[in-house]
Amino acid sequence: MAHKSFQAVKENSDVLRSAPKDVIRAGESLARADRLSSYWGSTDDVSHYAYLSQRYSEIAGQNSALSLNQERAAKLELERQRLQLALREAKLLSVQEQSNWLEEQIVSLATSETERGLVMTLGDVLFDAGQANLKASANRTVLKLVQFLQLNPRRVVRIEGYTDSRGDKLENLELSRARAQTVADVLIDLGIDSKRIEAQGHGESFPVAENASARGRAQNRRVEIVFSDAQGRLGATR
Repeated sequence: MAHKSFQAVKENSDVLRSAPKDVIRAGESLARADRLSSYWGSTDDVSHYAYLSQRYSEIAGQNSALSLNQERAAKLELERQRLQLALREAKLLSVQEQSNWLEEQIVSLATSETERGLVMTLGDVLFDAGQANLKASANRTVLKLVQFLQLNPRRVVRIEGYTDSRGDKLENLELSRARAQTVADVLIDLGIDSKRIEAQGHGESFPVAENASARGRAQNRRVEIVFSDAQGRLGATR
């Protein structure tokens, strides 16, 4: 068990980068257990150092996970600050110019006018595979969305997450909800009232293409932004 745990952390580049001392201690303890087992050590001593090695391996994994979470949080905060700066700069435009321009941008980004309302699609490319964190490439689209909602305070949005059909159905449902909520959280962080935002996940339901091809699956992995009309009326939910 100790060998397996040490092998796992030793081969994990993230753990080696963020918790090298714990990996070294795990290796040293395991080597001592092996020496004692081969030559002169008692069973208790061997068990003791094997246990220490396993615990150091576990600690290395835990410290690595903590470090990665802190890095992700720092990146999110940096992107939030950049977006806020861009928002402040954008306010130098006259409100009328800005409103007209954003209206055109939102309409151009929308995929269709449906019975549910105007729908804008954020494609799978804005998320890492299997992850719910927005990539930096999403910032420009999110910025336009935030500005549009700021200039149209009566409009509300429904954010809907979708996946392809690969993998576990319940896990896909949770991933779709997490991605929709991530977009909602970014809007809220940038000053949009949470009462104007709904977030829903539909998993692999309502595909827009066949799941038999990679291209079709990529189209199905998406987040859709459904806009209300100017009076704040949203179309029926799915």
